[in-house]
Amino acid sequence: MGLFDRLGRVVRANLNSLISQAEDPEKILEQTVLDMQDDLIKLRQAVAQAIATQKRTERQCAQAQTNAEEWYRRAQLALQKGDELLARDALSRRKALQETAQALQAQVTQQTGIVTQLKQNMRTLESKLAEAKTKKDMYIARARSAQASQRLNEMMGRVGTRDAMAAFDRMEQKVLQLEAQAEVAAELNSGGELEKKFRAIESGSVDAELAAMKAQLNGGSPAENLPAQTIGEASQESRARSQESEFF
Repeated sequence: MGLFDRLGRVVRANLNSLISQAEDPEKILEQTVLDMQDDLIKLRQAVAQAIATQKRTERQCAQAQTNAEEWYRRAQLALQKGDELLARDALSRRKALQETAQALQAQVTQQTGIVTQLKQNMRTLESKLAEAKTKKDMYIARARSAQASQRLNEMMGRVGTRDAMAAFDRMEQKVLQLEAQAEVAAELNSGGELEKKFRAIESGSVDAELAAMKAQLNGGSPAENLPAQTIGEASQESRARSQESEFF
């Protein structure tokens, strides 16, 4: 295929499909099949015309042979009538018609060969067209599959780039930091509640110890080993005794 034929096919593909990408496999294959179909139509027309010409030549040849036979019969008739000159003219006309018939027969033979070759070419083109249609569908399916695979690979490439993965790493670290902060806040909150409980207990122990010290100062017995409730009662008794002594 020549360079100009390829350029012409690309131009026709662009005009027929209105696409910006001239080398689109699907459009080129479609246009190629259309071109082959046009060639087949033209070839069929040529075959029909050649057959019509052959038939016309055959009729002309048969007519020339019929006319030649008719002039031979007339020559015989003229000779029977004793008109030798007329018989000679009839034979001359017969000879010319025979030569014409021979020339036409040669044309018929030539045209028969042409028609046979055109028919063979037509059958070959029909076979190639059928094969091209089958391959076209197969190649278009493969092209679409390849394009879809290419788009998918490009999408996967964009997702798997270094910047995208770095962004995921940063977000992972941020999530881990937020989770750690939440855990620390929860621990601090639970620790505060525990601290309050211990402060309440320690505050009660200080009151008990203070009461015991007051009791000792007032002559009471030590209460280090008494429970917190007993120490409280002893402290109340010490305060009562102190009030009585002050009254008297």
